[in-house]
Amino acid sequence: MTGILGKKLGMTQIFTEDGKLVPVTVIEAGPCCVVQVKTPDKDGYEAVKVGFIEVRKEKNVTKPLAGVFKKAGTPLFRIVKEFHISGLQVGDMIKADSFSKGDKVTVSGISKGKGFQGVMKRHRFKGGPDSHGSMFNRAPGSIGASSFPSRVWRGQRMAGHMGSDKVTIRNLTVIDVRPEQNLILIKGAVPGATNSIVEIRKA
Repeated sequence: MTGILGKKLGMTQIFTEDGKLVPVTVIEAGPCCVVQVKTPDKDGYEAVKVGFIEVRKEKNVTKPLAGVFKKAGTPLFRIVKEFHISGLQVGDMIKADSFSKGDKVTVSGISKGKGFQGVMKRHRFKGGPDSHGSMFNRAPGSIGASSFPSRVWRGQRMAGHMGSDKVTIRNLTVIDVRPEQNLILIKGAVPGATNSIVEIRKA
């Protein structure tokens, strides 16, 4: 399994070899440095911690992470994530060329935050009549039963905070890889706003 951290740069569209116009998300993937290796003997499982986006000052990272970087002898990084990858050593670099054209990947990111939203936007309720005099337009309607159970059911769809959740999309296709620019072009949309951090794993 191969994983890498990247920064979403935005969307564009390119022509494929057979002349089709395909929408793609451009991601600046890596390079990511391995800062810690976890082993079954010591940690109970096999994984690596990788760092992305180098920072200059130690005050810009937490003290536990600063200790990890100092022990590994690597630069300081702003983003650190763990991937279940084996066969790597501290200091190894994971680059965009770990992926190739046609690969199926899983992409995870934090979705765009939309604040407090009503039921029509958050849960796609139909709403009520929009004509003059209607007192039931964008309201949620009834939210509970009568004498039984005399409470609101758990999980009832209501207005509330929308977005800013971790979202994972599986089986996306890599359209192109440009290692010299550290770019991966993935077909379709991926979670997150422009310049947000995403995780890419081979499906």
